[in-house]
Amino acid sequence: MKSVSLGSAILLGLFSLSALAADPVVPVKKSDGMLVDAKGMTVYTFDKDTPNSGKSACSGTCAQNWPAVQAGAAAPAEPYSVVTREDGTRQLAYKGKPLYTFVKDKKPGDKAGDKAMNVWHVVTD
Repeated sequence: MKSVSLGSAILLGLFSLSALAADPVVPVKKSDGMLVDAKGMTVYTFDKDTPNSGKSACSGTCAQNWPAVQAGAAAPAEPYSVVTREDGTRQLAYKGKPLYTFVKDKKPGDKAGDKAMNVWHVVTD
């Protein structure tokens, strides 16, 4: 009887792991009409990024001021995708555009980077 219970517990555990693997967690969510990261920080796109190119045009000092939203190990579901950065890290993209946060945003809800240099935009869709 105990072996049946143990076997059932193992099967349940395996099914639970399979369900988690099939439903990858995306590290952003919608809040107040815009995308925010897991900490509630505003998420941006960069006009110099070419949609669906699989690349980010923001590196060096740009990347220090506009940190990439890191993608998890699993492949996200549409409309999200992953961009592999020059350093090999995985960056989350939305509708083919890489996602970033901004170092001057100090608390959740800040949008100091919106329309910065006329090339940075809060993701609202």
